[in-house]
Amino acid sequence: MLVALSGGPDSLALASALAFEAPGRSGAVIVDHGLQNGSDAVAERARQQAEGLGLSPTRVVRVTVAGEGGPEAAARAARYDALSSAAAELGAVAVLLGHTLDDQAETVLLGLARGSGSGSLQGMAPVAGIYRRPLLGIPRSTTVRACVDAGLEPWADPHNDDPAYTRVRVRSRVLPVLEAELGPGVAEALARTAEQLREDEEAFATMIDEVAEELAEFIDGGIAVAVGALAANPAALRQRIIRFVVLSEFGVSLSRVHTLEIARLVTDWHGQGPVDVPGVEVTRAGGRIEFRARETRADGHG
Repeated sequence: MLVALSGGPDSLALASALAFEAPGRSGAVIVDHGLQNGSDAVAERARQQAEGLGLSPTRVVRVTVAGEGGPEAAARAARYDALSSAAAELGAVAVLLGHTLDDQAETVLLGLARGSGSGSLQGMAPVAGIYRRPLLGIPRSTTVRACVDAGLEPWADPHNDDPAYTRVRVRSRVLPVLEAELGPGVAEALARTAEQLREDEEAFATMIDEVAEELAEFIDGGIAVAVGALAANPAALRQRIIRFVVLSEFGVSLSRVHTLEIARLVTDWHGQGPVDVPGVEVTRAGGRIEFRARETRADGHG
């Protein structure tokens, strides 16, 4: 088992707890993003702290941060790639991440601001593949206190105070205003909301899997669902079935706009033609909604 260690209070407290709970059976991976002067020294210090706690093996992995989606997204992608590779190389069954209750609250607020639906409002999963987040129910103040009690000196990442980052503005400006205006406990309430939505989503996913398997039928070049069956279901379930069919059959994650366009073939049918969504053509024919991979012309355009 490995802990992803940055040297900050959250991951350092987690590293200390892991060393105590699984002595001789746990190590640490420190990812150096190279985004700040002296990042190599910070990474080496974190590695030495991990060794001092008794974690072994300890490894520093240096990455190049580049790609789409801005610096935060690019750094996150590079970090997870590095952690996954290290886990595979070292044969680790799990990688522990130091995300706390405060991180979860910030994630929920960011998802709410994007208007991206219940999937984002679920926040971060406690378990996702090889990754585990055992501190999601613990506030950041507790990890800071744990480091003090253990005599550990965490690193203070200057990026955590840089308002250029959206998450920092949520942490330093938005959440404090909500706490001041609405009363204490906002972060805890947001984290509880994420947990409840995750439970609902898991139940929905099981239901949709079963329903879609019963309703869908394979056709030449694609898959079809009876209009009557879709119409008989509530809007929330109907739209989830549509998204499930497209994702499972074609590997395409539909936006809400595209989902509603397809749903109108069921609920607002007046003879309209096919609906084109990324990689998929959807038509109403013979009492069915038919989904087929969209053909690509020889010039490379759809």
